[in-house]
Amino acid sequence: MLRELRIENLLLIERAELRLGPGLNVITGETGAGKTVLARSLDLLTGGRPRSGIVRPGAEEAWVEGTFELPAELRDDPELAELMERLPEGDEVVLARRVGAGSGRSSAFVAGRTASAGDLRALGSRLLAFYGQHEHRKLTLAAAQRGILDGFGGHGDLLASYRAAHGEVTALARERDELHAREGARERDIDLLRFELAEIDAAAIDPGAVDGLAAERDRLRHAESLRAGAGAALAAIAGGEEEAGSAGLLAEAEAALAGGTGVDPALAPLHGRAAAAALELADLAADLRSYLDALASDPARLEEVEARLAEVDRLARKHGGDVAAVLAHAGRCRAELERLEGAAERGAGLDTALTAAEARRDELGRRLSKARSAAAPRLRERVESELAGLAMEGARIEVALEPAADGYGPGGRETVELRVAANPGMPIAPLSEVASGGELSRVMLALVEAGAGGEVGTLAFDEIDAGVGGKVARRVGERLRALGASRQVVCITHLAQVAALASTHFRVVKESAGDAAVARVDAVCDEAREEEIVRMLGAEGDDEAAGRHAQELLAAA
Repeated sequence: MLRELRIENLLLIERAELRLGPGLNVITGETGAGKTVLARSLDLLTGGRPRSGIVRPGAEEAWVEGTFELPAELRDDPELAELMERLPEGDEVVLARRVGAGSGRSSAFVAGRTASAGDLRALGSRLLAFYGQHEHRKLTLAAAQRGILDGFGGHGDLLASYRAAHGEVTALARERDELHAREGARERDIDLLRFELAEIDAAAIDPGAVDGLAAERDRLRHAESLRAGAGAALAAIAGGEEEAGSAGLLAEAEAALAGGTGVDPALAPLHGRAAAAALELADLAADLRSYLDALASDPARLEEVEARLAEVDRLARKHGGDVAAVLAHAGRCRAELERLEGAAERGAGLDTALTAAEARRDELGRRLSKARSAAAPRLRERVESELAGLAMEGARIEVALEPAADGYGPGGRETVELRVAANPGMPIAPLSEVASGGELSRVMLALVEAGAGGEVGTLAFDEIDAGVGGKVARRVGERLRALGASRQVVCITHLAQVAALASTHFRVVKESAGDAAVARVDAVCDEAREEEIVRMLGAEGDDEAAGRHAQELLAAA
């Protein structure tokens, strides 16, 4: 049940708070007073898309909030499991929606926490069923008529299983067709993949070795200049035939210091340093000789290294720009090659899986068709009975099941069409061709009464009584009140006969506030309610006859 509805800055309504009760709640008011704003607020709470210009002029945002009783069984609903984990314990939940003025973007909230519009749809649709002002026109859509039959028959789980099987068949068939379509190009693709993989494998690329090859190439390119430099350094250290090198001079310095260490101990550290420098210089000379012996000028090796690096560079340019990209491409080639080479085996597996999926779909489809065939006459009898109580005695309903054009569709093996003869003696025809707006409204109410409206706790109707009046209006009101015996009903109405039967009555009044119009929502009772009924009868407040009629309507409620 919807306990409270709060609205701020939504179109004409600056601020409103409705405390709804059990049974039948009605909302009335002059045409254009803002009743439809309340309908839009309910649509927003169930995840509907906000329309442009919905925020009251001058306000930064609009806000809608509804406090609902939370049935205990919803906490065990597997489709709501993730959402329920985020909700606090308790027997009520608050759904809210905020809409920005400039961007029109909206934010959703569940129990005070940020949520998505999908969360509102998932939870709100289980708490409230909203039937908009033109909802009855949806009855003319084939999908809606199929949904009515399935809702009445309780085929939800079976339909979900069938849809899953149909989706699997569709996916497997698509993959098989794509595989067959590529059959002609498969050998060409395999040849190309093998060629590219062979190129990369032949290069035997090792990221670490590539860096080493680049260093080797630089040494081979500059071998002569390196030899000249190292040779000159060795000559300066070791000396030649005609002159002593720095190593010889350092040895003379060491000998000169050695004689004085016995006389002056202060020379001992200096002698030690000279000796160490002489030893280091001797080691440096030895390392330079080894370097010169190993340094080779090998044009053939240089050519080999240049060719190898050029191949790596070519592959890098071809497959992504660097060595890592080349190796990654090789991995993809191997995976795709494995997939294509196993295509024949995969094709056989797809055929087997597709056959099994089609068998599951066929079984589920036959069960669904059987269930629909059994539910159709029961729905017809129930709706005809309800329509008789809505002043459509003699109206006939037919629930026609026709084979689907393609054999199988997302909704089953058949289409569902509601056909009606609104008056005795008239030929039966599709609902969209023979029913007036008032008749469609009554058919929709009959379908909701038959159980097609689901098991939600609150049913909201925006002028479901459109196109009816007189005794029929009274009967529509009685049916709405009867619905309110087991579920809460919220009805936006223009009919006094319906309003008089309400347990809770709200009136929407439009007033001027400076240059802007403002809609106010008041709960009415006693004399104020009688005055509203008189207004709905089209009379002035001092009309005694209308006053007596209003009193009679209220007394008979």
